[in-house]
Amino acid sequence: MRIACVGGGPAGLYFALLLKLREPRHDITIFERSSPEATRGWGVVFWGDLLEELYDVDPKSAREIEAASFPWDKQVLEIRGRRVLYGTSRGHGIRRQRLLGILARRALDAGVHIEFDHEVTAASQLPETDLIVACDGVNSRIRQETEGFGTDVRLGRNKYMWLGTDKVFKSFTHLFMPTDSGWIWAGANGIDAQTSAFLVECSAETYAGLGFDAMPLKDCVSLLGGIFGRHLNGHQLIAQRSGENNAQWLNFRTVTNKRWYDGKTVLMGDAAHTTHFTIGSGTKLAIEDAIALAGNLHRHGEMKPALEAYERERQAAILPPQIAARFSAQWFENLPRYIDLNPRQFSTLLRRRKSPLLPHLSPRLFYWLYPTPHEVPALRSLRKWAAPKVTKVYSRLSEPFTS
Repeated sequence: MRIACVGGGPAGLYFALLLKLREPRHDITIFERSSPEATRGWGVVFWGDLLEELYDVDPKSAREIEAASFPWDKQVLEIRGRRVLYGTSRGHGIRRQRLLGILARRALDAGVHIEFDHEVTAASQLPETDLIVACDGVNSRIRQETEGFGTDVRLGRNKYMWLGTDKVFKSFTHLFMPTDSGWIWAGANGIDAQTSAFLVECSAETYAGLGFDAMPLKDCVSLLGGIFGRHLNGHQLIAQRSGENNAQWLNFRTVTNKRWYDGKTVLMGDAAHTTHFTIGSGTKLAIEDAIALAGNLHRHGEMKPALEAYERERQAAILPPQIAARFSAQWFENLPRYIDLNPRQFSTLLRRRKSPLLPHLSPRLFYWLYPTPHEVPALRSLRKWAAPKVTKVYSRLSEPFTS
């Protein structure tokens, strides 16, 4: 088959690599608008389960990715001068450019063609192909060419911006800071031995109250450096590196599609779906798309049944994290509901923010219920009583994600 991948992110690179390893006779070309040195974003977060999947399908690239990653085994919260441990699962951070470099070299070695600095804005610009894989991001031009995908895009209420810092955070760290215009918070994690990713988020009201809506980028970064100065310990926030786009304030866009293929065009990664950054699964899900698409094309041989199977498999797999991501995003959008809890209570609800029950109970009642449902019979009964109502909530929330 002749295959064109539009977009050279993790999904496109990994898909091309895996399919080429399975069948070297495929002619696969990746069209990437940026140069090899440029990348958007700072770091990628992933967990042990993804690493296991990588080892299963391509141990060579998995070993390189693991060796290049920055591991941690704690998640901590800092608020009102208190530092609270709220998780101990092992995670990894890796510089996005390093990840892309590993996958690009591996794909090239396998015989994939990569055309950097080659922007594709329409399928008509591509050479004759049997399959077009649209993995060109949340604003996919290829996806926008047709209404056959049934695309739905919803904007989140909060404002956020990706930054970096030369302080190395050795744990995944949430920082919550009060200002005269409301609370502002950041998620920080190491991505190599010199750098951390630093994602800042706040409500639209806080964003406007602090003047970010009318402030040049360098002044925004300077003000944020002051707000989080105690946590940065003299280190700087960084808005961009050479060859990269400027940082900017954004509203998160949740993308869903009723169909994932139309004719000979198929969607992967952020072009097919997005999940809010607060669950840290975007790259994991994109890579799992790549594994599934390559596997189905290899197993089925014929394109249509392969694409049908891929769509069924990934739509079913993506629904639970999409629902979890929606609850997680809503938790942060409703931060005033939780911010007056004491640090221990707050950290518990931060950890349990994906629960569908939490928005329907008072925060303190939820905190009281959460630690002991298996110890107190009355609480077990309450959970059984609540289960049908939770199911209804899930059903309502799943409607935008299904056909």
